[in-house]
This record gives sequence, C-alpha cells and structure tokens, in this order.
Amino acid sequence: MTRIPRSRPDGAATRLADIAIHAGVSEATVSRVLNGRPGVSAVTRQAVLAALDLMGYERPQRLRQRSNGLVGLVTPELDNPIFPAFAQAIEKALTQHGYTPVLCTQLPGGAPEDEFTELLLERGVSGIVFVSGLHADTTARMDRYTRLTDRGLPIVLLDGYTDQIDAPFISPDDRLAARLAVQHLVDLGHERIGLALGPRRFVPVIRKIEGYRQAMAQLLGTTGVDELISHSLFSVEGGQAAAVKLLERGCTGIVCASDLMALGAIRACRDRGLSVPGDVSVVGFDDSPLIAFTDPPLTTVRKPIGAMASAAVETLLEEINGMPGKNMELMFQPELVVRRSTGSGPLVNR
Repeated sequence: MTRIPRSRPDGAATRLADIAIHAGVSEATVSRVLNGRPGVSAVTRQAVLAALDLMGYERPQRLRQRSNGLVGLVTPELDNPIFPAFAQAIEKALTQHGYTPVLCTQLPGGAPEDEFTELLLERGVSGIVFVSGLHADTTARMDRYTRLTDRGLPIVLLDGYTDQIDAPFISPDDRLAARLAVQHLVDLGHERIGLALGPRRFVPVIRKIEGYRQAMAQLLGTTGVDELISHSLFSVEGGQAAAVKLLERGCTGIVCASDLMALGAIRACRDRGLSVPGDVSVVGFDDSPLIAFTDPPLTTVRKPIGAMASAAVETLLEEINGMPGKNMELMFQPELVVRRSTGSGPLVNR
C-alpha cells in the first residue's frame, strides 16, 4: 500500500516531492508535466496526473480536460442506497468519456421529474439518463419522453420499459430475479413462499410477479398465489407492512423487491418473536452497498449496476454521436448472492 505523505510547511517544493513519491518519478519529471514541457512519455504523464488527482490537488488549467458537454442524470431520492450506487457508476462512466454529469435528485415534495427535465434543457445538455423514472409507471403519460425524442435529444431510460418511446431501455431481468429467489427457497425446503413488492403499477413489479407466478407453478405446482403477494412501499416500513400480512398467511420464506423491504421484513419477523433464518427466510433484491453487513447478512439477488451503468452511457454516447434512437431494451442478468438470511424450511425438517 502506498503511504500518503503528510503535508509539510515548505510549500510548492513539498508538493512536488509528494507527487513524485506517489507517481514513482523524479521531481524534475513532475515539474515538466505540470508545466507542459516535452520529454515525458504518455504513461509517465498519466501517472503524474493520477497522483495529482489522488492527493486532492487541482490540475493546472492547461492540463484540465475540456468537457465534451453536459449530460443530465435524473434519479429518485437517494435514501435507497441502490440509487447513489447507480448515480456514482453512471457519473464515473460519463467522466471517463469527457462529459460532465449534472445530477438531479427527486425528493418528496420537491421538484418533479418534468421540472428537472426543463432545467436540463435550459442548460443545453447533450442527453439525459433517467433512472427509475416515470417511464416505469404504467399509469404515467409517456409524451413527456416522446417530446424529447421528437426534438432529437438523446435519452436512455433505466429500470422500466414501454414500447411507446423510441429510445433505449436498460433493465435487469426482473422475471429471472424472482425465479432465482423462489428457486433458492424451494431448494432449502420452503413451500409457503410470499412476495413483498411496491405498488403494482410499476413495470419492475409487474415483471417480478410474472416471474414469481411462473416459478411457483413450475417448482411447486402452486397456481393460486394471490394471497401470497403483498404490495406496499419500496421502503423499510413498506417491507415490514407487507411482511406482516405474509407472516399472517403462514409464509416461511419471503422474497422482497428491494433490500430495504427485506430489512423491513426481518424487523416484522423479530417483532413477532420469529428468528431469521431459523423460522423465516428472507431474500432481498439489489445487493445495495453495505447490505452484506446487516444482521444477519442478507441473501439477495444482485442487480448488475456496473454493467447497466456502462451500457447506459455507451448507448447514450452512440446517440449523441449521431446514431438515431430506437425502441429497444437491453436486459441484464441478475445474480443470486447467498448469505445468512436464508436457511432450511419446514420440508427439509420433516
């Protein structure tokens, strides 16, 4: 591990020495890079600039990359850690391609998505990425997006799909996510498996229900599962409320549509004196940052954030560079991550 030198009071000479240590070059080489002088290889120049960035120094104006333009990024509130993770991954990819991201975060009672869109248009953005926006709501009007595509603005939409918009969509395979979770619980011996989700009007919710129904029918021969599906809000409190209903209906396994809902489900179990996973197994969705450190560490279905973010940016840049936008959906496979919130069910213990 590289040791970060402590700053000393001798000014610019110290800064040169510290940067040289980090970059593994001489102070003279650092000076040539900072002053834009020749005689330094591209690899060495990049190492010096990386050290400069790592140590928190501002690059000289002549060494700063000129932005290729602004790109809007509209996300829901950042209380759910999956959205900051998406924002960070997308912003990083945009920055690597020379674009400057403009983050617009919606808050309860704050500016709506349409207002942010108008603001971004006024700023002259080259394109906009929408994460879990109104495009995922089957009751929302889609003309807010068609107006953008009609004027030739490149847009990409994550987590939700409609055939009404001529734009690329980036989605996880929500049907597969539900199936992976149900399959895992069935393999552990669970038969009474409930599904806790957000409001039914959202595309990811609809798709998870479809995957859940199919998995329950194929794996357990269970077709009448309506009473095992509980809708609430995508929050800890929502997960707790949904889980209470499922526990009352005898579920020993609960599949949740988000990690926050899964934490609420665990709380509901403990409020009833039930242990997780001793009495009830709980599966989340997203694999949000830090979720591996909950009590117990949460079994979840991982959303491929990095791959989805990279695809969103690459697709948007293709549009910015002249490729016409068209209606298509790129779907990414989720991955089951088994931790300690799931265990043997009653079928195994018979």
